[in-house]
Amino acid sequence: MTVGRAIWTWFEGTWHQGNFPIMGAADHGTWLGSMVFDGARAFEGTAPDLDLHCARTLDSAIKMGLTPPVETGEIIELSREGISKFPDKTGLYIRPMIWAREGGVSMVIPDGDSATFALCLEHRDMPDPNGFTVTTTRFSRPMHTMAPTDAKAGCLYPNNARMLREAISRGFDNAISLDPLGNVAETATSNIWMVKDRVAFTPIANGTFLAGITRSRVLQLLRDDGIEAVETTLTLDDFRGADEIFSTGNAQKVMPVTRFDDREFAYGPVTKRARALYWEYAHAAP
Repeated sequence: MTVGRAIWTWFEGTWHQGNFPIMGAADHGTWLGSMVFDGARAFEGTAPDLDLHCARTLDSAIKMGLTPPVETGEIIELSREGISKFPDKTGLYIRPMIWAREGGVSMVIPDGDSATFALCLEHRDMPDPNGFTVTTTRFSRPMHTMAPTDAKAGCLYPNNARMLREAISRGFDNAISLDPLGNVAETATSNIWMVKDRVAFTPIANGTFLAGITRSRVLQLLRDDGIEAVETTLTLDDFRGADEIFSTGNAQKVMPVTRFDDREFAYGPVTKRARALYWEYAHAAP
């Protein structure tokens, strides 16, 4: 993912400048998809919830049968070291990664003890809240019995890419994906919210998508601010009748949806408040 041009990569005890190669042709993660990763953000001199993103990397690895070769504290320390290699307040995408190098009893099963670690930080500015457009997609999120949906695993993302390609081919930026039961899960890239009568709603976690760290943070911030925020089962018709729609995720944090199919949406007051609350939290975080 070379979105930015300025990149620092930590691998096998050394920092390397640029998109340094970290995987071999025979690595299990290369050809059998055992890689897990996470994404944290540094922007405006802050790195909110960096500890939670680093901890989730290890949790994802364990759920994929990998033995983490690092501790959460080590990833946090390396991340802060990497942040210091960029000019102050640079917008960064921080990506710790763990994958297996070897196969186990069956080549398909990763040898958990062969897991290795790399950390990549790249320049990626935090976008302004100009919003994005969404449509529907024929592709759905899998259930936990179909894929490792409880991990932030790279093998899940080709399905998301299918959703995005379909949406872009129809003139939209992103897609609202459904779970196998036909209820709204998330967008192709982030958790999704809707607002009706100043109440914020987001799909309840049901094992088909990751209930993200930013999602959880915004949920709590809204409630602490006196705004009702509800996790529940939602349908496409609920979103079609919403007053506001927005997304939460690591890449863009809080971002308004400006159009869903043929209906325009304003950057509404609850969405603006959610974004303001998150920015206040981010700059107050240690």
